[in-house]
Amino acid sequence: MRNTGIGSWLDRRLERSGSKTAVIDGENTLTYVQLRDQAARIASALDAAGVRQGDRVALLGENSAEFVTALFGTEMLGAVFVPLNTRLAPAEIAFQLEDSEAKVLIHDVALTQLAAAAVANLGTDLPRWTTQPNQDGTPSLGELTAEVQPWAEDREIGLDDLAVILYTSGTTGQPKGACLTHGNFTWNAYNVLVDFDVASTDVSLQISPMFHVASLGMGVLPVLLKGATLVVESKFIPGRALELIEQHGITWLAGVPTTYQMLTEDPAWETTDISTVTKMTCGGSAVPMRVIEAYEERGLHFTNCYGMTETSPGVTTLPADRSREKAGSSGISQFWTDFRIVDPMGETAPSGEPGEILVAGPNVIKEYWKRPDAVTSWEDGWFRTGDMGYTDDDGFLYISDRIKDMIISGGENVYPAEVEAAILRMPSIQSVAVVGVPHQKWGEVPHAVVVLRDGAQPITDQDLQDHLADKLARYKVPKTLTIVEELPRTASGKIRKNLLRERFS
Repeated sequence: MRNTGIGSWLDRRLERSGSKTAVIDGENTLTYVQLRDQAARIASALDAAGVRQGDRVALLGENSAEFVTALFGTEMLGAVFVPLNTRLAPAEIAFQLEDSEAKVLIHDVALTQLAAAAVANLGTDLPRWTTQPNQDGTPSLGELTAEVQPWAEDREIGLDDLAVILYTSGTTGQPKGACLTHGNFTWNAYNVLVDFDVASTDVSLQISPMFHVASLGMGVLPVLLKGATLVVESKFIPGRALELIEQHGITWLAGVPTTYQMLTEDPAWETTDISTVTKMTCGGSAVPMRVIEAYEERGLHFTNCYGMTETSPGVTTLPADRSREKAGSSGISQFWTDFRIVDPMGETAPSGEPGEILVAGPNVIKEYWKRPDAVTSWEDGWFRTGDMGYTDDDGFLYISDRIKDMIISGGENVYPAEVEAAILRMPSIQSVAVVGVPHQKWGEVPHAVVVLRDGAQPITDQDLQDHLADKLARYKVPKTLTIVEELPRTASGKIRKNLLRERFS
């Protein structure tokens, strides 16, 4: 085949795993033959609609079989898949649609109102397709694919070609599209297969959103590359997840610490048979000891991970057999990926000394979409993560701080600069700083520290939330605020967020 990209995987899988179950979505089960057929028909439907190689196809949807078929159909055609976070506000989605210059928006029927509002924000007539039949006349994937033959062209698509654009907000608050190539995801999948010892007999439950790089890069793609089985669930409901583990004999779970904690708090935790589970991967933050102990009582151990959108996303892995000994660590570098810690002068820092984490490897992106100004993110082939960390004498990585001040709330990344910009639209606000504060369930939540304009009336938590309701996704909206006379600043005028974090934590 001339196509060596992600879109070729299903064709290459047919001889090996054609009749095997590839995807389970509720009562809908697809073999690898059926998955390939549906994806190939979507490729043909996109081609018939005028989508060409290199064009962008956006998808706004929860986890589903249609998400998977749309992904692979887009990649077969040589187009670029742009998954959108379903928790974003219409204006945020509109920006990503406009910036990516998407040719079509595929969305869940349940998200029709959100999709329509986002397209209305664009001011252009962007075609919309739905993943399931609907009542409003919008073309559905089922209708469109019934009219075409499966895609059969073997296009020349290489590992260096663009596969996916995933948006991640930067420290300026302006979302940036990370340009993930076929090679980035392929090498990341190899890392996962090696470091997690993935088998074709594995049955993986995807309860984290597949529009995030973690679920896509660490779950969906390596599972299907290996010829294993993917069980997808649209929403994470602890009791339902436990039911699926028992029903399908799940062997591999993935999530954030909050996910695993909520499973242990469900009434069915003690009675559910989870004996088939052999792999548990966790990212976003270190797993609390109380959660580690709850799973150890059931004979299970965590593999903790560290990564980011720009690395597809894997950087390090903490092996399950070292999870207690190295509790709090993010592990060692993944198989084909390297990291190092550098001091402010760019020199490698000795063990125990904190510095910036730099990453290199074939899974690391080389550019952001239409953002030539972001070249400072790379230095001599190393990607500057903006995260601070250190290694112990065994080379295990520990994350010590975030240069970017990013907040991780329930596995979602919240960038304070973006939230602060939205808060400053309130007429009564003179200045603001948003910091993460500890939360028992979500790990961290945003907290706003504000200075009012002279003569302005005090505002409440609810006032702030009402103002931000249509501007930001709910997880980005601060749950609380504090009014202060002034914000602590450096001599150059920069807000000293470390002091605010100490005060409000």
